[in-house]
Amino acid sequence: MVGYDPEAKCVSTVEAAAAGSASGFVTRVLISPLDVIKIRFQLQIERLSSKTPGAKYHGILQAVRCIFQEEGMLAFWKGHVPAQLLSVGYGAVQVYHNLHHAVVTMYQTEGPRTFYRGLTPTVIAVFPYAGFQFSFYNILQQFSERMIPDEGKEGGNVKNLVCGSCAGIISKTLTYPFDLVKKRLQVGGFEHARAAFGQVRIYRGLLDCIRQIMQEEGPGGFFKGLSPSLLKAAVSTGLIFFTYELFCSLLCALKNADSPKRKEG
Repeated sequence: MVGYDPEAKCVSTVEAAAAGSASGFVTRVLISPLDVIKIRFQLQIERLSSKTPGAKYHGILQAVRCIFQEEGMLAFWKGHVPAQLLSVGYGAVQVYHNLHHAVVTMYQTEGPRTFYRGLTPTVIAVFPYAGFQFSFYNILQQFSERMIPDEGKEGGNVKNLVCGSCAGIISKTLTYPFDLVKKRLQVGGFEHARAAFGQVRIYRGLLDCIRQIMQEEGPGGFFKGLSPSLLKAAVSTGLIFFTYELFCSLLCALKNADSPKRKEG
């Protein structure tokens, strides 16, 4: 594990786990704006182009300016709390004031079943995503073994990081349509709140959602928001490793600082 050397005994297993949790928390805070933009793109029926009449969002930079001007800086962290809790209501919070407002409204208008909207595409995507990720990781590992000469193989951690990141990006791209369909189904029933973001569609289920997207938006419709999603994946991978190493280094530094004091005592 990067940042944790059991032989050095500087960071215990429990401390390494704590550092990993803290790293995940900090990374989620920092990449939240990319998640918000991705979901806005996923929910937009209109084509993501300035040439499309009625299209609210055209690209990442334009979306950043638009959200900031209309909703303020805090809008980039809309749904951050349910995201940290891995709540299925994250997408719904994008069209409501806060988590409490979203949960109450969802329950009152749709009942408890609304919290499981999008579960089918989520479950369907889990297996191919995991399979793709491991398969492409092994392929990339084998490819790197053949391409990199023996004298350049010391940086094993860097190679694993690059192979893992590339495998994750490929897998995410291949299974991305399931994520988009999931988000569309999750915000079903909130047509009035979503009207401010453009056209609204009502989907009667997974197959109906796929059919409507294909008919109205074409194959490209299934990949709306892919660019901020991949950017988020690349940034989050780097941040996870960087912050994890940082927290482990801080723990080691604190331990080393305490050692002389204990000896003196």
